[in-house]
Amino acid sequence: MSALASSFIAPPVFEFFQQLIAAESTRHGGISPFPFASLNVGLNTADSPENVQENRRRFFADLGIDESRIASSHQVHGDRILTVTEPGRFEGYDALITKLPNLFLTVTVADCTPILIYDARQQAVAAIHAGWRGTTARIVAKTVQAMQTQFGTQPADCHAYVGTCIDQCSFEVGNEVADQFDDVHKQFDPGRQKFMIDLKAANVAQLVQTGITHTQIGISPYSTVLNNADFFSYRSENGNTGRMLAVIGFQAID
Repeated sequence: MSALASSFIAPPVFEFFQQLIAAESTRHGGISPFPFASLNVGLNTADSPENVQENRRRFFADLGIDESRIASSHQVHGDRILTVTEPGRFEGYDALITKLPNLFLTVTVADCTPILIYDARQQAVAAIHAGWRGTTARIVAKTVQAMQTQFGTQPADCHAYVGTCIDQCSFEVGNEVADQFDDVHKQFDPGRQKFMIDLKAANVAQLVQTGITHTQIGISPYSTVLNNADFFSYRSENGNTGRMLAVIGFQAID
């Protein structure tokens, strides 16, 4: 039995901001067959494009978002950040930022960490894709810095959500990857002879280092691997699986 039934999770850290829409999708409520069952919203999978489009339509409809107001990027596990001024599909960015209303930023994940940020004072948002490469490249810290430069964001005014991703007990890596992480975010497993990496904690640390307080950071309690019935996991499903979306944006005040 799945722990979740909805097509999305709304992070509690944002619940007091009525004009903000922020969520991450689950794998429930779509039409895709195995192995993409069922709400595969990934544009670059072997699933049928018709299925993916219907799944995306359902997900955005559940959130009350107009699909024509979506911005996304083909992610490359880098640290490039795009200031988004219009909806559309972009290329080569792993973080999107904007302060325009009714413009909804998305990142695609299936083990990597999605991070959503809302600057309540300047009315600005960010959606970040951070796998191990993005995390070690400090894309979260760079995104907060970009928001400061572009929008005058002060970290004290920000709330952030570190979303569902692979958990530390499932993410084993070799020395070449482990060497790029601080000791506090890795643990050596003698049985596997591998290091285990905590991506959530590493990205939380970057948020805190920028000046966002712990009390304004929410962390998903779920794991793509341990909760594979509810979320897609690229690693545990050997790459043949769907994708989730994390989305954030705010509606204009009438």
